[in-house]
Amino acid sequence: MKLKNLGRAILCIFLLSALLSSCSTRIDGALLEGGQANLSLVTSLEPRTLALVSNLRSFLGAAGDGPVLDGPAIANSMAAAAGMTAVSLRNTSPSALEGNISIGNVGDFLAIGGEESRFINYVQGSAPGSSSIVINLDRIFAPQIISRLSPEITEYLSALMAPALLGVSSSRQEYLDLLAMIYGRPLADEIASAYIRARIEFPRPLRSVYGGNASGRMAEFDIILLDLLVLEEPLKYEAIW
Repeated sequence: MKLKNLGRAILCIFLLSALLSSCSTRIDGALLEGGQANLSLVTSLEPRTLALVSNLRSFLGAAGDGPVLDGPAIANSMAAAAGMTAVSLRNTSPSALEGNISIGNVGDFLAIGGEESRFINYVQGSAPGSSSIVINLDRIFAPQIISRLSPEITEYLSALMAPALLGVSSSRQEYLDLLAMIYGRPLADEIASAYIRARIEFPRPLRSVYGGNASGRMAEFDIILLDLLVLEEPLKYEAIW
């Protein structure tokens, strides 16, 4: 049985975390037999990114007394995505979010097109070692995926001039230099040091993991934010169980 796009569910959270630019970002989730995926997120804005987002909100005419990131508003727009069962994001402070996302049909979630256009291959088998997931992220698919997320996420990633959103070719250093020129070196340094930690539980003990570490049924991935924003090289994550 093939299920097409758990990776898009994870990428959705990755991109939300990317805009938050926080090394304290944590994603915990589980992939269940039959295709359901449950993910949770806890994150907060780092100081320099907080200042950038606050200035952007002010420029767009947002009220100064509202949350810097409106968790319920982002959740409402994400809830319209195909395959979504439930989205709940709440503000723990004006610059921090936590919440849960449930995917009822990972095969339909944020689907782009046919087999030739998917960037995730998922195979579920009955014997040990016969199930696998391979996630490939590159510049071709990133702009299409981001366009299917909430408008708030797109606006903030646009402010960060993320090459993955713009679909342009850039090296990591070129992107950091651009950020430093526009927003200052402290913001560029903040993004350069940020990462996202994701822990995903699988239905059975893992045989191998590429791009992370495995222990029993749990896989842990540390995704460097800069790699995700730039996609200078395609990113690949794989698990076999």
